[in-house]
Amino acid sequence: MLLASSIFLITLIFVIWQPRGLQIGTTAIIGAVVAYVLGAVHYEDLFVVWGIVWDATFAFIGIIILSLVLDAIGFFEWAALKMAKFSKGDGVKMFIYSILLGSLVSALFANDGAALILTPILLAKMRILKLNAKTILAFLLAGGFISDSASLPFVFSNLTNIVTANYFSIGFAEYFANMMVPFIVSVIITIVVLLLVLRKDIPKTVDIDLLKDADSVLKNKTLFYFSWVFLGLLLAGYFIGDAYDIPISVFALGGGLLFLAIASMMKTVEPLSIIKNAPWQVVWFSLGLYIVVYGLKNAGLTDYIATILHSLEAQGSLVAVVGTGFLSAVLSAFMNNMPTIMVMDIALEDIGNQAMIYANIVGCNLGPKMTPFGSLATLLWLHTLSQNGVKIGFWQYSKFGLIVTPPVLLVVLLTLV
Repeated sequence: MLLASSIFLITLIFVIWQPRGLQIGTTAIIGAVVAYVLGAVHYEDLFVVWGIVWDATFAFIGIIILSLVLDAIGFFEWAALKMAKFSKGDGVKMFIYSILLGSLVSALFANDGAALILTPILLAKMRILKLNAKTILAFLLAGGFISDSASLPFVFSNLTNIVTANYFSIGFAEYFANMMVPFIVSVIITIVVLLLVLRKDIPKTVDIDLLKDADSVLKNKTLFYFSWVFLGLLLAGYFIGDAYDIPISVFALGGGLLFLAIASMMKTVEPLSIIKNAPWQVVWFSLGLYIVVYGLKNAGLTDYIATILHSLEAQGSLVAVVGTGFLSAVLSAFMNNMPTIMVMDIALEDIGNQAMIYANIVGCNLGPKMTPFGSLATLLWLHTLSQNGVKIGFWQYSKFGLIVTPPVLLVVLLTLV
């Protein structure tokens, strides 16, 4: 346990620190190699880990490729401008609409996609609107929070969802049926809590006349209109594939590559540029960190957690669901939600309590918002902001996360009881 814990902690420290520009994926792979060389994980464990994460990995690549192509044709910028125009200059409405936009992007294009693509677009628009620094920060914090808190409704909305759905053989339709209400509740309670916490920094009015017309940002209107049909067909494909037990990555990756090919044939994007600019470091980060965490499983961490979970289940459904959700939330906040979801899934395997399984997903999706390093989406969000000249300190973010996350998490978990 000492060896496995040390490898994990050192890897996580370097992921957060990123000395000399060392990227998160490279660090995670180095950690995985060290874990293998020192015997924390074994040769056969590599295949077990790959068996758990391959579908999530390929699905993520597909969703990101699709998101990058849509971004290239102006899809997300158009949506951001439409959101601003709908507010009619009302600051509170614009704040609420920006959260709703973030929730839709997170649900349909995954939390990482929302953090990578929507954040710089919203930041640019707010600067055009000449909003002050505190107001911009309020909108950014809200956007960063919703990227994870809204990543609940579909299996593909978060890597944690895909891993858990595959691990427990939860179908696409079954997952959607169980998580749609928690998703709606999460979005509503998030808006309420964020309005209460950030109300002083939300302006009463905004001069939206400074923004250009939404249609003017579209690179190819024909492809833009077709993209709505394509997204509808792709979503239908997920449900159809569910009936035939087709892995979700077949549609996610296949759909992403197909849309890239269509956009390329229409001379709208450069396919090599899209592939090159995809966040491959995220893929290496996921694979590497999962291997490192499997060393903790081999050392007995999952046995300790399983004992706690059995104790919670014995106390009844309320304690079991809320306790599981907060346990996974705290673990995610301090050891990142990617490794937490694997450890918790393994620990829950023998219990077989479906409500606790979904509570684990909710905890792993919302709990990471309590710290800057709790989720990959937050790390990407902070990195994106840093590249655009916005610095958010560790304590500044943590203070916000610790205030907002617990009440939102509690209300969403209660919908599962």
